[in-house]
Amino acid sequence: MDKQDSTSARMRRVITRGVVTTTALAAVAAVAAPGIAVARPGEAVAAAAAIGTDEKQRVEAAAVVGLDATWDVLQRGDLDFIQELWRKAREGGEKYEAVRMAAEEAMLSPDAEAHVRFITSGIHEAYASDKKREQEREAAARADRLAKSQALIAVGIPSSPELLALSDDNFVRAVMKHQAAGPQVKAAAAAALAGDAAAWREFITNGAREAHQRDVAAELKELEEKNREEAQRRQELAARKSTAALFNLTPSEAMLSLGDDNFIRELLRQAVAANGPELYAAAQKAALSPNAADWREFIHTGAEKAYKTDAENRRKQIAEANKLRLKQIAAALAKTGVNPWFVAKANKALAGTDEQVVDFLKEENQYRAMRQSLQPASGKPAGFFVRQSKVDAGEAFVAPVAAKGKQADREDATWVVVPSLAKKADCYSFESARDRGSFLTLKGQRVVAAAHDGSDGSAKAATWCARPGLAGSGKSFESASQPDRWLRHLDGDVFAGAKDGKNRFDGGKDFAQDASWKLANPLAP
Repeated sequence: MDKQDSTSARMRRVITRGVVTTTALAAVAAVAAPGIAVARPGEAVAAAAAIGTDEKQRVEAAAVVGLDATWDVLQRGDLDFIQELWRKAREGGEKYEAVRMAAEEAMLSPDAEAHVRFITSGIHEAYASDKKREQEREAAARADRLAKSQALIAVGIPSSPELLALSDDNFVRAVMKHQAAGPQVKAAAAAALAGDAAAWREFITNGAREAHQRDVAAELKELEEKNREEAQRRQELAARKSTAALFNLTPSEAMLSLGDDNFIRELLRQAVAANGPELYAAAQKAALSPNAADWREFIHTGAEKAYKTDAENRRKQIAEANKLRLKQIAAALAKTGVNPWFVAKANKALAGTDEQVVDFLKEENQYRAMRQSLQPASGKPAGFFVRQSKVDAGEAFVAPVAAKGKQADREDATWVVVPSLAKKADCYSFESARDRGSFLTLKGQRVVAAAHDGSDGSAKAATWCARPGLAGSGKSFESASQPDRWLRHLDGDVFAGAKDGKNRFDGGKDFAQDASWKLANPLAP
């Protein structure tokens, strides 16, 4: 950054502060900060120390998340004990997602009975939800591998763990490049690769098999002109191989030579019912029928129809599980009030397609949806947001930023609101959208955008605990490293000020207003 840029940046800061001061002075007469009910220190300590659960209940709760139930942990108040459970659940990531969210809900409640309920039963119910989701995820992964295996068998490609482990798009690519793939299979694979994830999945589930059937049909048509009888024989073999592939089986020559009814019975003998309940039931019904037409119908069309019903049912189950998970995440974040843009985007995805829900649930997309911009809750000065300036060593300040302004300026005024680095419930850290790994951090009483160095001190300095807006609207953020100091703006700069103090950035008639913030839609979404 050259000298001219640095001087220009300082000039912008001077102008900004002048505008803020003028606006604040004009507003003094019209602003009266309503009182806010805050528990007295003694009441807060008593609430935190309240114990309504016994040692057995606590040990059982701790076992859910693998928390070491030491004597010190077991002697804490219910609320503090839940916080320890929450920290351990958070460390476990997605494995304890429902437990973490349930713990957060319990900690937000002022009701001691809610704390007891979480320790005695809530954590176990939430963990059951986590286990169910884990089982569904494992079942979906098995179904994915099964569909790939069935596609390989149908096309005539030898299966291998390496092929089955490929991502959907790379699997489609591998099928397309294999020498066993006919022209129709290659064309269908190319068309799928030109599409989205849903197109890849459809190719694996149905497209590869159906394209192979078209390749076989073309070969048989050419053969039929020379040898009708041989063409019919091969057609029957192709139908049996295709049906066997639906059961994830490669039939032997001996199995292919069986009569229709015995061929179906052999499929049932070798297959696993869990591969597809509709397919298995249709095979059982055909095998029990004395009518040869029913056997033939199953081999040529019935198996395919039942298989597609199973595939559609699996798709719906997975889609519903994904929607439920996103609804739970959005509902939990809606209660905190610090990620309104995430909630809005989640609701939009839920109103869209199943693919949009899957896409939103990707970790990188959830992270991006955590973006917000911070502006004074009063909306005055209009168009002002908290931003950083690398020119001024990352110092945070409030300045006007246009929604259609420079990308760099909008990124400097956009923050990713993430769970606190200090792992404190109902507390958050504000990560720079422009400089990942850099957070709004308290240094002295000045707030700067600084890199987290991994230490506990750095984590605490970059942690802000959300409270109801001191001015009666929005949110106020109390420093975790310096309790009773609040994120506030004054003369264009951003400090951690105290309600009562001797520094120029402490107290004042406008303190509540200056320490209340609105989490606005991100300027750099």
